[in-house]
Amino acid sequence: MPYTVLLIDDHALFRSGVAQLIGADPDLELIAQAGSGEEGLALARNVNPDLILIDLNMKGMSGLDTLRALKAEKFRSCCVMLTVSDEEANVVEALKQGADGYLLKDLEPEDLCDRLKSAVRGNVVLAEAVANVVARSMRLPESAPAHPSPSVTAANPADLTDREREIVGHIAAGLSNKQIARVLGISDGTVKVHIKNLLRKLGAHSRLEAALWAVEQRPQKPVH
Repeated sequence: MPYTVLLIDDHALFRSGVAQLIGADPDLELIAQAGSGEEGLALARNVNPDLILIDLNMKGMSGLDTLRALKAEKFRSCCVMLTVSDEEANVVEALKQGADGYLLKDLEPEDLCDRLKSAVRGNVVLAEAVANVVARSMRLPESAPAHPSPSVTAANPADLTDREREIVGHIAAGLSNKQIARVLGISDGTVKVHIKNLLRKLGAHSRLEAALWAVEQRPQKPVH
């Protein structure tokens, strides 16, 4: 069955272009479109899609507010921001609120569907420019807005089992669930259970928050 998609964007012409791209991919099906956050939230309740694409800057209910509302209602949908903004504050806030990806609208059309399918399969998808922002934020503590939420930062590594620490390390290294399962010699389902448990223990909303936490736990290299 194709992955079902809900697109939330207040630009009708852009929605039309994305609809054509998704329509040409047999693994994706655009089942609903919304021109506002409020409309998108109502549609999400009705259609319960596998993936929700959200524009950041919309009139009325913003993309971040829409994302927060979706997460507050505990939708199981994968949520990916699709926007023109690569500002660090927007990127970091979206990821802290549980976004499963952050893509820019200048992405090559042929890459979009591949990124979306990767997100639904459990991978964090980031535009190259955004990935650089996240990496820079992790390297520079003084850019404080990029840190994970306080609950994640305060989490105790001892709360995780040895297997959970292994898995969160692999997440930080960018491995997908299938890759982690292959490395550890366990099933995809077991990996998912471990990830669910470690996210709960860390108080994290997403794999990326867990990855950022894991990076912060690594011993700092001595400065010579």
